[in-house]
Amino acid sequence: MLRTLGHGIYPALVFAMSATAIAGPEEDRNALRAFYEQRFPSVELDAHGDGAYALDAAKREQWLEMEDFPPYEIAIDDGADLYDEPLADGSSYADCLGEDAPVVKQHFPRFDAVSGEVETLEQRLNNCRTAAGDEPWDYLGSEMSSLMAFIAYESRDEQIAVEIPDDPRAQAAYNDGKEFFYTRRGQLNFACSSCHVSMAGNALRAERLSAALGHATHWPVYRLKWKEVGPLHKRFIECNSQVRAEPLEPQSDSYRNLEYFLTYMSNGMALNGPASRK
Repeated sequence: MLRTLGHGIYPALVFAMSATAIAGPEEDRNALRAFYEQRFPSVELDAHGDGAYALDAAKREQWLEMEDFPPYEIAIDDGADLYDEPLADGSSYADCLGEDAPVVKQHFPRFDAVSGEVETLEQRLNNCRTAAGDEPWDYLGSEMSSLMAFIAYESRDEQIAVEIPDDPRAQAAYNDGKEFFYTRRGQLNFACSSCHVSMAGNALRAERLSAALGHATHWPVYRLKWKEVGPLHKRFIECNSQVRAEPLEPQSDSYRNLEYFLTYMSNGMALNGPASRK
């Protein structure tokens, strides 16, 4: 059980979400939403898709000004060109992603019954490439980030609709992601939830800590400190490093399951990526 860090409603949330045998994914999602509704009564739940900018009016104004000429526009254009390039066997990404392509981001990550694992959209794109005879891309590379930026842009305003099927392997993947989110690690003994649940809204140095709700809505992101567009798993790696824990490889089982959990928590929220963050 996590310690409270001074918020009386936090223990109730942890209890509600820790009884895996009792609480299912939808009960977890409702508990998390209720927590933030009580914690930030003046903030609409869907506004958390804007991250910390939902909680800091001054920084939100600066961010909105930057959005007039967003730094991720070039990545969207590059991604559109990559999307239109035929694959080695003459097929296209649209052929591989299905009839709704490129508006597909709302359905990922998804549980793949054949492999028995969570498949992220980045993995799906690389699977499209290798099936067509192309080399897979670096998951942290510019090609993958640009193509993801284009698909995210085309999928804007779609509501996240991630499913956890009635399959014990899917339930196990979800629970693994949930456990990762609430488990403390590293020399600083921090969990993801330490910052984004128990201390959400507080200042950490000069930055406001965002709520976990909405964390999956806006990726990939142009971060000013990165000076480029990067994926969610790059942020996972960075967070692990910041708490002095051993970071995992992008698209590792644990990170994919964490993304599965986080995205399910944002089910019903509108996609608003790509985005810019500090």
